Amino acid sequence: MSLDWFEGPLLAIETSCDETSAAVLDGRKIWSNVVSSQARLHEKWGGVVPEAAARAHVEAILPVIEEALALAYLSLRDVRAVAATNRPGLLGALSVGLTSAKALSFSLGVPLIAVHHLEGHLLSPLALPGELPFPHACLIVSGGHTELVRVDGLGRYELIGQTLDDAAGEAFDKGARLLGLGYPGGQAIEKAAEGGDPKRYPLPRGLSGDTLDFSFSGLKTALWRLGETEGERLSVPDAAASLQEAIVSVLAERAVRAAIDFELPALTLVGGVAANLSLRSRLEGFCRREGLAFLTPPPELCTDNAAMIGLAGSLRLAAGERSGFDADCEANAALPGLPSPSF
Repeated sequence: MSLDWFEGPLLAIETSCDETSAAVLDGRKIWSNVVSSQARLHEKWGGVVPEAAARAHVEAILPVIEEALALAYLSLRDVRAVAATNRPGLLGALSVGLTSAKALSFSLGVPLIAVHHLEGHLLSPLALPGELPFPHACLIVSGGHTELVRVDGLGRYELIGQTLDDAAGEAFDKGARLLGLGYPGGQAIEKAAEGGDPKRYPLPRGLSGDTLDFSFSGLKTALWRLGETEGERLSVPDAAASLQEAIVSVLAERAVRAAIDFELPALTLVGGVAANLSLRSRLEGFCRREGLAFLTPPPELCTDNAAMIGLAGSLRLAAGERSGFDADCEANAALPGLPSPSF
């Protein structure tokens, strides 16, 4: 499937949660991608505090934009369009990035495009060399989202599976807190699981049967009960490995089954949890066994970043789309192309 790209330097901005990011792209080529993480700021609270996140974005946004331009050897006068995330996410955080993008678009006299955060994730494999096959199945896994989506093209998406309660990233975060491992939970669990026995503690896999949906809410209760039962005998490495296995196994099995059931030739893995090496390895092995192509961006493009927003923005700009200065931030919004607000 041939894709058209916006020509000329595009400045992209992402501030949907706790990363302040700016990137410069020319079509599909990423010239720079700067991410300022707030992980240390929120670590003391064990999760993202919206008000603190917004203030941190205000402090970081200009230096991050300046660094992205400097790394691309460009100045603001070279920018030909601006893209920014406007949905979904934390309203205070989103408003910092979108307001900055509007100001730049107005002052530079260049087009503005507001981008859906999940569409950025969905299209992030376009950063990889070669062609991204359409249609394909995509597993989106992050702190707030766990969905299986059929991707037929830009704006042509079909939801085929989703979590009915907690997202996979939430399960990692909650598990990390229960085990005293800190924040962010996904990285903490993955590190603690090294050398642990994933079969030591049987933990629930959620929904059973042929469903393509997920359920992770029971993991928190099961892990809490395990801690109460084992007490000081609890092996944290084994518990972390068992939790990771419970999450990874069900994600991988259902994602591959979705591609097979819908007769799709490829599976992509995107979102913050996509940086988990165990999940990447499991899916790669399953896809190889089933004869499916498997694509996932490098870890730095899995977590929230502006480059993925730029890729989605470039495609929409090339399609003739533009956003007005009345574009607003939305905490919850359907993915473009889906008939109902499933996300």
